[in-house]
Amino acid sequence: MKKKLIGLVLSLTMVGGLLAGCGSSASSSAPAEEAAVEAETEAETEAEAETEAEAPAAEAVDASQIKVGVIYVGDENEGYTESHMKGIQEMKTALGLTDEQVIEKTNIPEDESCFDAAADLAEQGCQIVFANSFGHEDYMIRAAEEYPDVQFCHATGYQAATTGLANMHNYFTAIYEARYVSGVVAGLKLNEMIEAGQITAEQAKIGYVGAYPYAEVISGFTSFFLGARSVCPSATMEVQYTNSWFDIAKEGETAKKLIADNCVLISQHADSTGAPAACEEEGVPCVGYNIDMIPTAPNTALTSPTNNWGPYYTYAVQSVIDGTPIDTDWSQGLADGSCLITALNEATIAEGTAEKVAEVEEAIKSGSLHVFDTSTFTVGGSSLEDYIAAHADEFAEGGAYQFMDTHVADGYFHESEPTSAPAFAMIIDGITSVTQEN
Repeated sequence: MKKKLIGLVLSLTMVGGLLAGCGSSASSSAPAEEAAVEAETEAETEAEAETEAEAPAAEAVDASQIKVGVIYVGDENEGYTESHMKGIQEMKTALGLTDEQVIEKTNIPEDESCFDAAADLAEQGCQIVFANSFGHEDYMIRAAEEYPDVQFCHATGYQAATTGLANMHNYFTAIYEARYVSGVVAGLKLNEMIEAGQITAEQAKIGYVGAYPYAEVISGFTSFFLGARSVCPSATMEVQYTNSWFDIAKEGETAKKLIADNCVLISQHADSTGAPAACEEEGVPCVGYNIDMIPTAPNTALTSPTNNWGPYYTYAVQSVIDGTPIDTDWSQGLADGSCLITALNEATIAEGTAEKVAEVEEAIKSGSLHVFDTSTFTVGGSSLEDYIAAHADEFAEGGAYQFMDTHVADGYFHESEPTSAPAFAMIIDGITSVTQEN
C-alpha cells in the first residue's frame, strides 16, 4: 500500500482465490447459485491439491544458514513500515537469526525498483523474500517466475492464488477485527460525551481520514464504524480521502476540515501522526492507526488499531527452515496476536472501556461475534443479502463489486477468508465519503 489494496472493482484474477478459500462463500439468498459455487470451489480445491502434490518437496534449511530478504516501501519513520520492521525483529528473536542473516531494503517504490531489489536479494542467496506494499506485487510475481527456488511473500496482494506459482504467496492481518474493537472504544467515548451534555445523540458524528477509496480502506473504516455503532447506535461517519498513504500536513488539514464539518471524534487510515496532532490542537478525541498516538495527543488520543506482523514472518521463515509449504493466502487476527489495539489512554477513555474491550475481543476470538454481521448494517436501505439479490449485475464479472457476493454466507461477510486481502468495498448506510482534489 503502501497497503494500497484493490479498489472498488475487484480484479477478475481474484476469482480463483475467492472460490478456493471458502467452500460456502456464495450468497445465502441464492441456494442454487451457492450450490454451483460450492461445486466449482471443490473442483478448484482438488485441482490446487494436485498442483501442490506435483510440486517438488522443498529441502529443509539449517537455521544458521538461512538468509531473509525484506523490501519496504518506507522506512522506520512511517508507521506502516515500522510495524513490519518490528515484525521482522520479532521473527529474528524467535528463530535466533543474526542481523547478518536478514537483508532489509527501505524506501523501495512501487515500480521496476522493486523487481531489481527482489532479484538482488535472490542473487545474494536469500531463500525467502518479503515485500510490504500493494504496488510491489506485479514485480514480486516476476521475480518469483525468474527465481523458482526462492519463496516470495507479498503483503496486501491478491494474485498469488491465480499465478500458478508454488513460490508466490500473499499475506495480510485481519486488522478489521482490531478496527472494530477500536470503534467500540470510540463509541463509548461518544456515549460519554452525550451523557455529559457535550453533544446530543444526533450530533455523534465521526470524521475519518482515509488514504484512498480502496477495499482495504473501506473495509477498515466500515469495521471501525460498526464497532462504534454497536455501542452508540446514533453514530454516523464522514470519510474524506487524502489520496496519499503518508502526508502529515494533508492528514492534519483533513482532520481539521472534518472537525469544521461538525465531526466530534476523528479516526484514520493514514500512516502519520498528522490527524492526531490536529485533534490535540483542537481538543477533539481521536483513534489513530499503527502506532500509539498518546505521545502525540496525550489529551485526546484514545487508542490505535495496529498490526503485529511477527507471527507471519516467524511462520513463513520457519516453514523454509523446515522445508514445509507456505500458505498461498494467510490472514490471522486477534486470536493469535496478529492484530490488536495499542494501550488505552486512561486520561481520555470512557469509564468501563477496558472491560468492554475485553468482552468484545473475547467474542471475536470465540467466533460468537462476526465483525461484518449482515444483520447490523444496511446498504441502500436493504440488507446486504437483499441488495445482492436486487443488483446482481454489480456483483457479476465486470460489475462494481464483482465477486463480493461470494464472501457472504451464514449471515456475515467473510472478510479476508477467501483471500487474505480485504474485499469489502461497499459504502454502508450511515457513512458518507468524499475524495479530495490533489
